[in-house]
Amino acid sequence: MGISNEFKEYVFELLEPIGPLGVARFFGGVGISYGAVQFAMIMDSSLYFMVDDESRGKYQQAGMQCFSYLTKRGRVYVHRYYELPEEILTDAKELRMWADEANGTAGKVV
Repeated sequence: MGISNEFKEYVFELLEPIGPLGVARFFGGVGISYGAVQFAMIMDSSLYFMVDDESRGKYQQAGMQCFSYLTKRGRVYVHRYYELPEEILTDAKELRMWADEANGTAGKVV
């Protein structure tokens, strides 16, 4: 399907208060990093944040799924990235808190 420019611009506008963000194209999507650490990605029309064992629960409680993709051998689930709940995308303050948490999680992995 691909990423719409409108959605990508919308996400970057919302994440702008975090600071200068890096963008890297991969697998038909884009990775979003702060400094040298990737903490988010956009695939199709969904924003995914990096999670760990501590933060994963709130995404699951919100009914969100981890990122997955289909291969010839079947579906692959990437449990390090969970889709962000839509209501968070409309609340700049909440989005900033979730993004800060994802950035902190990604920083622990490096």
